Amino acid sequence: MTIAAWQLRLAEAPLAVRFALAVGVFGVVVAGAAAGLGYWGLSRQLDARLDAELAGKQSLLQHVLSEIPSVEQIPANGHRFGDLLIGHKGLHLAVVDPRTDHLLATFSATAAESLSRIKDAVSTATLRWQGPDKKRYVSVSGPAAVGDGQAVRVVLSLDLDEDQQLKSGIVGATLLTLPVLLALVVLGTWVVARTSLAPLNRLTSVASHVTTHNLRQRIEPRGLPAELRMLALGLNAMLDRIDAGVHRLSEFSADLAHEMRTPVATLLGRTQVALSQSRSIDDLREVLAGNVEELDRLTRLIADMLFLARAEEGDLASTRADVDLAGEAAKVAEFLSVVADERDVRVEVTGSATVRADQLLVERAITNLLTNAIRHADAHSTVTINTRMNGDSVVVDVSNGGPGIPAHQLTCIFDRFVRLDTGRDRSGGAGTGLGLAIVKSIMRLHGGDVEVTSELNGTTTFSLVFPLQSRAGTG
Repeated sequence: MTIAAWQLRLAEAPLAVRFALAVGVFGVVVAGAAAGLGYWGLSRQLDARLDAELAGKQSLLQHVLSEIPSVEQIPANGHRFGDLLIGHKGLHLAVVDPRTDHLLATFSATAAESLSRIKDAVSTATLRWQGPDKKRYVSVSGPAAVGDGQAVRVVLSLDLDEDQQLKSGIVGATLLTLPVLLALVVLGTWVVARTSLAPLNRLTSVASHVTTHNLRQRIEPRGLPAELRMLALGLNAMLDRIDAGVHRLSEFSADLAHEMRTPVATLLGRTQVALSQSRSIDDLREVLAGNVEELDRLTRLIADMLFLARAEEGDLASTRADVDLAGEAAKVAEFLSVVADERDVRVEVTGSATVRADQLLVERAITNLLTNAIRHADAHSTVTINTRMNGDSVVVDVSNGGPGIPAHQLTCIFDRFVRLDTGRDRSGGAGTGLGLAIVKSIMRLHGGDVEVTSELNGTTTFSLVFPLQSRAGTG
């Protein structure tokens, strides 16, 4: 198996296993470093102890030699050296005449061997060496003097076997117990991680049961760890948004089907009646004219729905530029003057302000509001379009006098397919029911809002509110 395959397998492994392996690797590094430092420290301590012990014995030996009258008396005082070595199984002594390298006294083969090993060393140096028996020794050589002042050289050697056994025992115990301890740590980490990650099963269970027909399920955040509680709250918020989106889409589809069913049924019924018997050309022309009217309404409905869908998804290309609101209002009023004249309504434009906005979208919003205002204005009345500053906003008010809007209907007036004037039928000039919804979407695209105030049998005012950052200048 390649390294990439191992990496992929490790990445796909359960989190509990990954945590356990990570802790195991980290434990090997830390425990190995700790064991190494401990071994190094123990070796230093043992070496220091050996040096101190050899130095002490060397001083004591010098004192014993000073009490011997001459070099020739050294062999006869061998028992004094033997007393010196009592209680030190691994300590070896050799006394040499430095002038002739003649061995004056020795008490073991190791002592004699040490002379040849330390012969070329500095007189006060410490030498570590390995004997023929594979044992390790440390030797120290130094000068001394007998009672008549003649110099001799003494060599003290110490067997390191006990120290080596101690260090070997520690290394062996470490190598034996460390894998067992690490295995227990890895196992314990796996158990703890698996237990800690158990709440994830709740998240997985809820997520696996969420469908487009079952978006009401939520994750209970109580009892979850802090990190997972934040995740649960985030998932719940996501489910709320998805639920709202699916609900809006369902309503949108239902409204669209409802709105399209009536004109399609009208077209179908009218065409079937026309084909049920022979018709004159004038009769057929009348049928076709009616069909054209319905098809035109369908076309406007589809165009409005498409515009609204793109606006709500933020998919409308918006080119911002300085827009003279009063100029746009005057242009729209001039465009709708024929409609206003038919209802004997006068349109008056006042105020002045400029904002950074999409000129075509602003024109469409004003057109929708002015069309509604003219449609619902009292005959012989005046519809006003006033542009003004209001604190940090630029506002365009479109007001008309008329029957007004009941207060309980003001909250839903910007919903799709809402027609408050139920007494009007389509042939009477009612729109698609999407005009105000489109206005609201346009204002949201500009970071603003649309508001409405109305008095029964009084003045109704729709206000386009542009935020200050959209303002380019006022006059």
